Amino acid sequence: MASNGTIRKWYAVYTKPRWEKKAHALLVEKGIECYCPLNKVHRKWSDRIKVVEEPLFKSYVFVRVNEEEKTPVRMVNGVVNFVYWQGKPALIRDKEIFAIRKFLNEYENVEVRQVDIAPEATVVVEQGVLMGKKGTVKRVLRKKVEVLIESIGFTLTAYIDKSKVVVIEKQ
Repeated sequence: MASNGTIRKWYAVYTKPRWEKKAHALLVEKGIECYCPLNKVHRKWSDRIKVVEEPLFKSYVFVRVNEEEKTPVRMVNGVVNFVYWQGKPALIRDKEIFAIRKFLNEYENVEVRQVDIAPEATVVVEQGVLMGKKGTVKRVLRKKVEVLIESIGFTLTAYIDKSKVVVIEKQ
């Protein structure tokens, strides 16, 4: 069985502004497996319309590295640092990278929007003991939301991590 140091996982790295493609090329040059999702966008000039490839996520590139390879990634020109979530470098699941690749292969002019969770929005819990339950957002905190779940004749209020709910209806 491989040790933790040899298992490669996907991480997001933050780049200098407008350095996504350059940082990607420098990472590839160093032999580091990486992915810079490119969105095909139609741009109109005065004399023509051209399809150009722009980074889907501004200032982000994904790298697949083990623990020993993290330092060389940070040393690449254009890479600012790893993106952190709850004090650790943010792990990206293989299936999410696969989904992004598949989506970009099938569609052009993809738009990325951050999901805002607002009070009174209807959400579904994706993970945990309340998985699959619908609820109404009562309060939005920094990293959690207060969700009111009406079920079996009782009203439950739970504080759930924002990453574990999906907005299905905005108010």
